Amino acid sequence: MKRHERMNALLELLGERGSMEVEEAATALEVSAATMRRDMDALAEQQLLTRTRGGAVLSAVTYDLPIRYKRGHHAGAKQSLARTAAAMVERGDVVGLSGGTTTTEIARALVTRADLAEPGPQPHLTIVTNALNIAYELAVRPQVKTVLTGGVAHSRTFELTGPYSESMLGEVTVDIAFIGANGMDPRTGATVHDEAEGRINGLMARHAERAVVVTDSSKAGVRCFARIGGPELFDTFLTDSGLPDTMRREFEEQGLPTVLAEPDPDEDGGR
Repeated sequence: MKRHERMNALLELLGERGSMEVEEAATALEVSAATMRRDMDALAEQQLLTRTRGGAVLSAVTYDLPIRYKRGHHAGAKQSLARTAAAMVERGDVVGLSGGTTTTEIARALVTRADLAEPGPQPHLTIVTNALNIAYELAVRPQVKTVLTGGVAHSRTFELTGPYSESMLGEVTVDIAFIGANGMDPRTGATVHDEAEGRINGLMARHAERAVVVTDSSKAGVRCFARIGGPELFDTFLTDSGLPDTMRREFEEQGLPTVLAEPDPDEDGGR
């Protein structure tokens, strides 16, 4: 495991457990205690964790990890989701994308789709997003018209929120919106950690002809602080084939059609 992957894994473990001892973390990640101490020290310098006498605790400000640290987590599943999502889009559509690692992969899948990447006098697609990192990647693509909402930037997720974002989204219509979430529960619906992001995500979904909540299966059954919505808001739940059959039936029974993205056979199990 490379160092950045190990750091990702350590932060994910801390997110689940809250705190870990050096020896405990070293055993979990199959490295020496000295290596783990160095990793913890490096992450502490970036204020992503707080060192304790014998280990580390997750920093109070890192309830949501920066996108650069989450990029490798469930990468295969996110890419399979992105391919399936991109196939739902028609040329000429207006597509809404919330922030997040999965929606970032969807943006990449869209701009590399053969028919959408063709040169031409007019853009083949319009993408409306409140994510700075997505807009940054798309801005150099002349075949895509990129519309970025205003608002206040979130330091962890690069999403813009607040009244400026709400005002702008209130003036547009979207053909299909892909909304990421930190948790997806059959009864609670889609949830995120931050209420401001939840509000913007919900607004984008409401202004879409079709709203799709998209998460990898590791988030199924998870409930976070701020609710975005359930079947009353979303038309489809898109996730990967790791979703248990019993949970899929629960989503269907709640009135939310569930689509499973198949992994690419060329990838190692799609994970």
